[in-house]
Amino acid sequence: MLLDFVRAHTVPAPVPFVPEIDLRQAQEPIALWEATESGGTEQPPPFWAFAWAGGQALARHILDDPGLVAGRSVLDLATGSGLVAVAAARAGARPVVANDIDPLSLAAAAANAEDNAVTIETLEGDLLDTDDKYGVVLAGDVFYSREMAARVLPYLRRAAGRGSLVLVGDPGRAYLPEGLVKRATYDVPVIEALESCTVRRTSVWQVV
Repeated sequence: MLLDFVRAHTVPAPVPFVPEIDLRQAQEPIALWEATESGGTEQPPPFWAFAWAGGQALARHILDDPGLVAGRSVLDLATGSGLVAVAAARAGARPVVANDIDPLSLAAAAANAEDNAVTIETLEGDLLDTDDKYGVVLAGDVFYSREMAARVLPYLRRAAGRGSLVLVGDPGRAYLPEGLVKRATYDVPVIEALESCTVRRTSVWQVV
């Protein structure tokens, strides 16, 4: 069972930059990745087992200004661990949909929501060619590759064009596009084994 796998390979701990949220986090990224592939099938990196800088900044921004999402429908695109979805639910968003293509990610998001006593919905699949409307669309750390950026940016711009508030958390990834509006900047603690540093200057951007 995916939930059992997530719970067996992670330890709940406060998120460094968002300590009011506990997140199930792996202590050793390579060992966890190898464990996900123990059945002989190649798996994506376990993005769901860590608090990435973009998600931490976005979660902090929402909790510090809950009026951004309170009472509004929220989509957390490429949710990873579900950190941003949990923060949105804590800030009063209803409903909150956590989306990812990785079923382990959605299991982690569900476990983290349960641990933090909030309600979210999980939605598996690639939504980047869809046009369902949400009041707010949130995306942390989605510009890490040229291919991902090329697909996700048109989706986010379409959402903004439909009237959604679209916010992105990004620590200066290589494919962050131009033309976004900076809302806030934070110095976010990160895992040195993943980021080759201990703090990343991370901004929250609005897509317009």
